[in-house]
Amino acid sequence: MLGLTVAGALVAGLLVWIVVLYNSLVRKRNMVSEAWSGIDVQLKRRTDLIPNLVATVKGYASHEQGTLEEVVRLRGQAQNAQGVGETAQAQGLLGAALGKLFALAENYPDLKANTTFIQLQTTLEEIEEQIQLARRYYNGAVRELNIAVESFPSNLIAGRFGFVRAEFFELESEADRAVPTVTF
Repeated sequence: MLGLTVAGALVAGLLVWIVVLYNSLVRKRNMVSEAWSGIDVQLKRRTDLIPNLVATVKGYASHEQGTLEEVVRLRGQAQNAQGVGETAQAQGLLGAALGKLFALAENYPDLKANTTFIQLQTTLEEIEEQIQLARRYYNGAVRELNIAVESFPSNLIAGRFGFVRAEFFELESEADRAVPTVTF
C-alpha cells in the first residue's frame, strides 16, 4: 500500500513537472511572437513613412530618379518579405537605400532646409531607434526560448510537443547595421 502511494506521488510529481515545463515553453514561445509583433509594427511604420519621404525628395532631386526608384522597390520587397531571415535581409537593404537617399540631401540645400524633410528624417530616426529596441527585445525572447528548447530536461518536453528553435533577427553586414544619418 505504501509503495503504491509513493508510486502515485512520483507519477503526480512527474505530471506536475511536465505541466510546469510545458507552460514555461508556451510562455517563451508567446514572448517570441509578441516581440516579433513589436518589430513588425516598427517596420510597418518605417515603410509607411517612405512614400512621404520619397515624394518630398522627388520635388528637389527629380534627376536622382534611380535612387528614388530603388528605395520604392526595396520598400516593396521589405513589405512582402516572409519570415525572420528574409525580413532582416530586406530591411537591411532598405536601410542602406535610405542612407543613400539621405546622402542626396547634402547636394540640395533647399531640401535640407525643407521642414517636411526634416520632420520626416527625425521621425525615421526615431523609428530606427524603436526598431533597434524591438530587435533587442525579440532576440532576448528568442534566446530564452532557444535555451529552453535545447537544455535538459526541458528539451525532452520541447521535442515531444513540437517546440523548435526560433530564428534571431540579424542583419547581414556591418553596413546594414548602421542607422542612416545625415549631417547638415
